[in-house]
Amino acid sequence: MEKEKIYCILSEKLKLKKIYVNGDNSNFNIIAIDDIFKKLDDIEKQKIIYKPLFKYILKKKIHSISIESYSIKEWKKKINLNINK
Repeated sequence: MEKEKIYCILSEKLKLKKIYVNGDNSNFNIIAIDDIFKKLDDIEKQKIIYKPLFKYILKKKIHSISIESYSIKEWKKKINLNINK
C-alpha cells in the first residue's frame, strides 16, 4: 500500500486538520492533528486512526503503523519545543 492511499483514507474518513504519512511498503508512520483528540488518552486516539485502516491491516496491506496524534494545542506546543532546541 502506498502512503498516499493511507493519507486519502484518513482524510476522507476522519476529516482531520492535518495528517502526515511517511513510510514505504507496509510500514508507516502517521502524525494526525485535530481537536477530536482533545481530552482523549493515547489508546482512544489510536483507535480513531486504526478504525478506517483496519481492513487493510487484516488484508496484510499494512504491516505496522506508528501513530502520533495531537490536538491542535498539543501540536503547536510540540512544534515550539522543537524549534527552541
